[in-house]
Amino acid sequence: MSIITDKLPTADGCYIGRLVLDREAQLNALTLDMIETMLATLQDWQQDDSLVAVVLEGAGDRAFCAGGDVVGLNNAITDARAGCADREFGPVPAPAARFFEREYRLDFLLHTLGKPVLCVGAGIVMGGGMGLFTAAGQRVVSEHSRLAMPEVTIALYPDVGGSWFLNRLPPGLGEFIALTGCSLNAADSLWLGLANRFVAKDKLSELWPRLRQDSGGLAEVLRELEAESATQLVGLDSPLRRHQDLIRRLMDKDSLADKVSAILEADMHDAWFTRAQQTLAAGSPLAMAVIHRQLARCRHRSLAQVFQAELDLSVQLCRFREFAEGVRARLIDKDNAPDWTFVSLNEVDPALLDTLFTSPWGLSPLADLK
Repeated sequence: MSIITDKLPTADGCYIGRLVLDREAQLNALTLDMIETMLATLQDWQQDDSLVAVVLEGAGDRAFCAGGDVVGLNNAITDARAGCADREFGPVPAPAARFFEREYRLDFLLHTLGKPVLCVGAGIVMGGGMGLFTAAGQRVVSEHSRLAMPEVTIALYPDVGGSWFLNRLPPGLGEFIALTGCSLNAADSLWLGLANRFVAKDKLSELWPRLRQDSGGLAEVLRELEAESATQLVGLDSPLRRHQDLIRRLMDKDSLADKVSAILEADMHDAWFTRAQQTLAAGSPLAMAVIHRQLARCRHRSLAQVFQAELDLSVQLCRFREFAEGVRARLIDKDNAPDWTFVSLNEVDPALLDTLFTSPWGLSPLADLK
């Protein structure tokens, strides 16, 4: 079992639900079985009046969750596309469609559970891990947390609600984060509001003993731990915040191509910014165009509408070659030499882009989300 589920009793006779992602060697990457288990468990807990809060954690101290099991998805995509011409759309790969539908349903349920949800974002929090983390009301980071959504490097886009929460950041920053896959430490995550609590790594072990003494005081327990951790937060660099004015100027362009050129041509002598430039340069031009359009079209949509739109787009991307090629190059063969469909943004076919943004079905499998 890759998910540990517990209902832990508290001193006042209530229970706290505990979900632990238990694939430490794989940085707790999400499989469909893990998603299904969490979804069913949370649906039960939502109706349980004795359960007063839910805590999400990852096994080990390297990662809360490094994303979804995209290698497994790649196998489904490759099978579905067998016999397709290079730039032809294949049939909808049912396992991939199921994965995304259940994952987004799980994320939406966490957003709307109606009980306090705490997520401990220790270590790496990426991709699908960001979907779980940002859905929690209490989002804890430590001095070793690293948040990122580097999907551009595998020809995907920041999904799992990214089309919603990235649009709520200061001007230009959400799109910059999506295009560059830049790493956000605790200081930047707190400044952006993606995280809202800081607890030092050596204090995290005290979380459960204190919660079990006072189940109704989740926020108060976090306030106490945060106060005791204050010295570890002081002095942490905040690279994104330092570069905010520059990034806003770079992103204040009339076209996506101008934004990308401005980022890549910025003459910076800063390790954090250079890594962001390198990630962007290695990304899929088609994915960059998808990211730009997806953020624009979801700017004023509700959370439910965002997940519905993301499901459509993610499944369409699974029907095309680019995502599978990105996964092959970065995660399977690891040659880091993807054969992107288009060499530059200027070559991206508008008709193909339009097709990616059409729905693959008449009624969305997430149409019931409200």
